[in-house]
Amino acid sequence: MRICASISRAADLAYASDADMVEIRLDLLDRVPDTGGMETIVTFRNGFDASLLPEGFNGYADVGEGPLPDTGIRIISSHHDFEGTPSSADIVGRLSRMGSDIAKGAYSVRDFRDLANILTASESLEREHVLLGMGPLGMITRIRQSVLGNSFTFAYVGEPTAPGQLSLEEMRALGENCMITGIVGYPLGRSMSPAMHTAAYRESGIRGKYLAFPSPSLDLIEECIRGYGIRGLNVTVPYKTAMIGHLDRLSGDAEEAGAVNTVVNDSGVLRGHNTDIDGVIGAFEEADCEIEGMRALIMGSGGAARACAAAMMREGAEVTVTGRNRDSLSGIASDMGIGTVPHGTADISDYDIIANATPIGMYAEGEYPADVRHLSERHIVFDMVYGARTGLIDAAESKKCRIVSGEDMLAVQGARSFELWTGRGEMFRVMRDEL
Repeated sequence: MRICASISRAADLAYASDADMVEIRLDLLDRVPDTGGMETIVTFRNGFDASLLPEGFNGYADVGEGPLPDTGIRIISSHHDFEGTPSSADIVGRLSRMGSDIAKGAYSVRDFRDLANILTASESLEREHVLLGMGPLGMITRIRQSVLGNSFTFAYVGEPTAPGQLSLEEMRALGENCMITGIVGYPLGRSMSPAMHTAAYRESGIRGKYLAFPSPSLDLIEECIRGYGIRGLNVTVPYKTAMIGHLDRLSGDAEEAGAVNTVVNDSGVLRGHNTDIDGVIGAFEEADCEIEGMRALIMGSGGAARACAAAMMREGAEVTVTGRNRDSLSGIASDMGIGTVPHGTADISDYDIIANATPIGMYAEGEYPADVRHLSERHIVFDMVYGARTGLIDAAESKKCRIVSGEDMLAVQGARSFELWTGRGEMFRVMRDEL
């Protein structure tokens, strides 16, 4: 991996010795400092000015989309699109017309289609280039330099100089062929999975990076998983059932639940798993609460509810599901052979376990599908929401219910996903401690 350290302050040069190149941005610095003989890019944002280059300079000048100066030094032309990513054909056309030594394109990545366009463009460009995605979704383009055929990639020392940059220290530690895993959902702002999996990578000694992919669509996700060499993904709201259509095979657990929360890429074959089932069972074990013989009411009818239902039935509970979406309720009833009750009509006194599989309290607000004001101390309450104080947990504590932790479920399913990707087990305690 050939890394260019982007400098925002002259003092940062002292920490750039592990880089292959340095970039001096003249919109951030007012002069070109002594770079100690390192290969240097001087980036002009307000028009090229040869008087700002040191005497005898033999590096690169990035002139943006301005005229190419006749100076004898090597020139980079660059285009930045902060609104989105154009089609691959538009990227190739624009960069191919640049008469510079290197053509650079940096694009704001909004979804997997944008990531796929960058990948396809890289395969068609027949000239020296650097293609980068900006923002969280574009971070993978900075790590996979060779996949995109980039002449070099960028990292920061001190402070990031572009959205989605990683530090020089982390980039050097990861290397080009590191394992990449991550999470896909929308939104992802409150996900704690990146922190958990980062801790597991650190504990295991595996060179890996867990990325967040907050995409409003799954279009072309399979092309991105294969093309960028992503080892696997966790899947969360709202894609646990929609992901199935983008996969090659399903594990028995995923088929049982009709939902996927973990994708494994085995040499281009994408298999869907459901480690949420393990998570539910493990969380009840951690709380020392029985499932067998219990009557369970699950609030929600999406992918999380399906996994919860599959876990409860596997452990011998009688399961009923309630929720707002009548079509989803009908689907879960026909697919899984379990009873349903319409929204707002369930009498929770008829049940022993009350489980929340809706995003209420995390990514959504509103009333629960069942009236939780009538909880009593005989109830076991399980909220799959984590990292937030929810109305359900407040009600459960006020009635002295036994509580099963959503954090325990998250750590159990995360550890199982990590094992599927890496072969390394025993990461539950590492992940739970991180939470």
